[in-house]
Amino acid sequence: MSDNPLLTITDLIDFPSIKPEHVVPGMKALIEDAQEALKTSNAKETPATWDAVITPLEQRTLKLSRAWGAVSHLMSVCDEPKLREAYNEALPIVTQFWIGLSQSELSEKYKAIKESNEFKTLSATRQRIINEELKDFMLAGAFLPAKRKEQLKTIKETLAKESQKFSENLLDATNAYGLLVEDKSDLAGIPDDDIASFKEAAQAAGQEGYRITLQVPHYLAVMQYAQNRALRETLYKAYVTRASELDFDGRFNNNDVMRHIVQLRETEAKLLDFKNYGEVSLATKMANSPQEVIAFLRDLAKRSLPQAKNDMKEVKQFARDTLQIDDPQSWDLPFASEKLRQARYSYSDQEVKQYFTLPNVFNGLFGLVQTLFSIRIVPDTAPVWHPDVKFFRIENDKGEKVAQFYMDLYARPNKRGGAWMDNDRTRNRLYGPLQTPVAYLVCNFAKPVGDKPALLTHDDVLTLFHEFGHGLHHMLSRIEEPAASGINGVEWDAVECPSQFMENFAWDWTVLQNLTGHVKTGEKLPRALFDKMLAAKNFQSAMAMVRQLEFGLFDMLLHTEFDPEKDSILELLAEVRKEVAVTEQPAYNRFPNSFSHIFAGGYAAGYYSYKWAEVMSSDAFSLFEETGILNPETGKKWLDEVLAVGSSRPAIDSFIAFRGRAPKIDALLRHSGIKG
Repeated sequence: MSDNPLLTITDLIDFPSIKPEHVVPGMKALIEDAQEALKTSNAKETPATWDAVITPLEQRTLKLSRAWGAVSHLMSVCDEPKLREAYNEALPIVTQFWIGLSQSELSEKYKAIKESNEFKTLSATRQRIINEELKDFMLAGAFLPAKRKEQLKTIKETLAKESQKFSENLLDATNAYGLLVEDKSDLAGIPDDDIASFKEAAQAAGQEGYRITLQVPHYLAVMQYAQNRALRETLYKAYVTRASELDFDGRFNNNDVMRHIVQLRETEAKLLDFKNYGEVSLATKMANSPQEVIAFLRDLAKRSLPQAKNDMKEVKQFARDTLQIDDPQSWDLPFASEKLRQARYSYSDQEVKQYFTLPNVFNGLFGLVQTLFSIRIVPDTAPVWHPDVKFFRIENDKGEKVAQFYMDLYARPNKRGGAWMDNDRTRNRLYGPLQTPVAYLVCNFAKPVGDKPALLTHDDVLTLFHEFGHGLHHMLSRIEEPAASGINGVEWDAVECPSQFMENFAWDWTVLQNLTGHVKTGEKLPRALFDKMLAAKNFQSAMAMVRQLEFGLFDMLLHTEFDPEKDSILELLAEVRKEVAVTEQPAYNRFPNSFSHIFAGGYAAGYYSYKWAEVMSSDAFSLFEETGILNPETGKKWLDEVLAVGSSRPAIDSFIAFRGRAPKIDALLRHSGIKG
């Protein structure tokens, strides 16, 4: 067992050494060790104090969390059959431990600490941790009668399995598809870089021609640029029916998985004496009730819909009049929108992309945070899980290590889609010396073709800035209590604020100058091209707004007013679309079957968080607009009042400390170009 790398993590994780056969025995050993600590913490003779109860248990459970986090991360970025088998064998074992801990007598120890004289002497951060942990104990069923507690435990274990099954079905359905195009003329209109990527994919599969997958870079290239309407329709149908009964004869069908997940969540809510799962979700968020969230989303829809309808009318008219598409459908709209944008603003995404080489974007992004936060980012080395992965170190102005992070940026078949930040290690002193944060930053950009550097669209740049904002929130924390450090414990509807905040910098001329360099000439982005981008910034922004509101409203209604025993998920979505959508989808569209955020990503009854947090992020950025985009004093204030404090205080208090008042919606509407 001593040669199991999951048991010997001290500093950085040795990813290449982790094998599937290490997973189950490693988790069992770490859980056994943590259970011993839990037994001691729960013992009657153990005094109800922070040092006697919480610290020893945190030391053991942090080792377990980090090892399981490494395995879960590998499942996200290097999913392969043997690892999946080992992960699924270990998943119920790990889930049972955490549920058992959250339902154990430890809750009584926390109550005793809160009621003790020591509580008044604890730091404000520790007091908040105890109060929040007591809320989590309640939501875990720790204070329920034994029978209901056991029922809840079974539900949570089953939910973990079903969520994993949802992810597996979606990944497998995405990877199973590959459209081989033999005649290059069928790819007319698609940029050469993307066609080269199709050719590489075909060669990798041992085929002649051009293989188009459902990885996002491939899919978007076809939908935006392919002149071949039949090709667009084929790709669109394949993409929107993934993991449904219409896809591969239902082999990866998520229909029953989704319904079961919603049923389990509803039962969980009833066991906890909540009216619905929406209330359970909001118990730890900023929003006070599902009704408040629904009203917030509908208010934004009311402000956005008139403009969104005009945008849709305009693009359909352009498709008919200019592109001769008599009856424009969903698979025509991205193509028509791109053509309309090119016609109106005289530039294309492909033209802009030539200026955003990955090395230049890195240099500009790193220079920006150096200016704002007095830090320096330098390349470093570490054992990584794939040759494409880069590793970096963050230093303060004294040259001291502040944090480290991995960047895994390119799409590949065995990697989950989307983009995310996750934490490997949280700032703490549990073992004596300071342990600095370590983060994963993951995207799915198109890989470099040939000897060129990777080229990013401006949307890719926004995505990178977004995830880096999450990373800064985690890595620049000064809180040394793991439960409140970085993003840990931050209300879910506030956690997107620092990430969305960072996106705003990618629209500033001064910042963009340092991000760009033409792939062939090295020339900076021309001001004339930037002015066109800026003019087009809010092109169809109202359509994008209502699309997000559609997702958020569907999610919240699914978890509050939906009866999983008799109602139809697709009918609910259709009702939401009638209310807030401007895009008519074909009857075969199965969007929910790939909605990972709410079925497998922690956003259940929480997808509204993106817009809720964007109100704060836009308002926060408006202070930079007032004082100077690259103002170090404002940057220091953002660092001191928001990034550095983690969840040591409520997110709204941190926002007010930075902005000097409660958030207003005005900046979001202004930044989105919505008159409202």
